[in-house]
Amino acid sequence: MRIHNIYVDDAGETHWRDVEVQWVEERNGSKLSARLPANGIIFRETGGDYDLSWHPAPRRQYIINLDGGVKITASDGEAREIGAGEVILVEDIRGKGHLSKSIGGKMRHSIFVPVE
Repeated sequence: MRIHNIYVDDAGETHWRDVEVQWVEERNGSKLSARLPANGIIFRETGGDYDLSWHPAPRRQYIINLDGGVKITASDGEAREIGAGEVILVEDIRGKGHLSKSIGGKMRHSIFVPVE
């Protein structure tokens, strides 16, 4: 399972990388990861006209995209379209940050899971 990860380097520039979930257990026909730390859950609804300029993330968090889509552009120019069911680990809490824009003018529902 792949998790998109946006992070910031020492110069304050943001970049994308992929993180693979490490499976530590198999049970009842399922693979499980280790338990990861989390600090609450936030539900979010984003309008289809969403187009946010450069901003760092407010906190380190996972974003679980439930429907719709979002295009996120790192400051190094790489853009990714995140679709329904995809997960992002957002770690660019300082520096220039990233751009966020809705895809196709559709409303998006997501879940934020803070890990600070």
